[in-house]
Amino acid sequence: MALYHSGELAVQRRMGQADIAAKVGRMIRRDLPAVAADFLAAQPIVVLAAADVTGRLWASPLVGRPGFVHAVDAETIAVDARPDAGDPLAEALTRPARVGVIALEPGRRRRMRVNGTARPHDDGLRIVTEQVYSNCPKYISRRWVTANDPEAAQVDARRGVALDVRQQAIVASADTFFVASADGEGHADASHRGGNPGVLTVLSPTRLRWPDYRGNSMFMTLGNLAVRPHCGLLIPDWPTGGALQLTGIAELNWDVDTFVAGAQCSIDFAVTEVVWRDAGPLRWSPPELSPVNP
Repeated sequence: MALYHSGELAVQRRMGQADIAAKVGRMIRRDLPAVAADFLAAQPIVVLAAADVTGRLWASPLVGRPGFVHAVDAETIAVDARPDAGDPLAEALTRPARVGVIALEPGRRRRMRVNGTARPHDDGLRIVTEQVYSNCPKYISRRWVTANDPEAAQVDARRGVALDVRQQAIVASADTFFVASADGEGHADASHRGGNPGVLTVLSPTRLRWPDYRGNSMFMTLGNLAVRPHCGLLIPDWPTGGALQLTGIAELNWDVDTFVAGAQCSIDFAVTEVVWRDAGPLRWSPPELSPVNP
């Protein structure tokens, strides 16, 4: 697998950041260093990106006690959890699947990403790593876990094709969300996006927009969207543990009139399906917004 594919290279050149991307990309490795393994083992949640059985991309939360994600060896990660029956990725992950995983530790504004291939194993997954790397702390809202009860009864998921009024309010107040994307060959990636509340704009019940702020200059998410516009979003409702999962089509918007302060471009997202749970096992404190938010 090459370091960057054609979509990533094209966006890097358009942004004038190809030289930076070439240097930053040296940190990507296939194996899992000890510090990364320790970081994963301390987390109560990871977000997993993959395609469902119809090819639509979704981002799904996996929750457990710290240690439920852990290294088996230098190139294998165990996840002692799997999406439940109501999750849009449940069926897809009963067989080998290309996945992206992001682990976020809001309290210390740290995150790392793993891309590879997942296979079912007992009641969980085994992920063979292909890309392992960390990201900078930019745009991460600081918050802390206030409750974690993985054994709590699972709330049934509700599905729709558009955002209702309550869901629109959750989107409009979000300071954090996650993006599932994939390249033309199906290699999946999960990324974090953050900003002040309102970073996600509701244009209509089926159309959203968000700005792309400057990050690590690799443009993995934008590069994926340039070659494969299918996309998934996960928007946590942090106080309740609820989660809003969306799938749809993303379009890179280079019209400077749509840019907000600090943005390099914007992304328009057309929603095709909504999955909503209004409660979950993991609850969080109110946020302390990132001081570098535009």
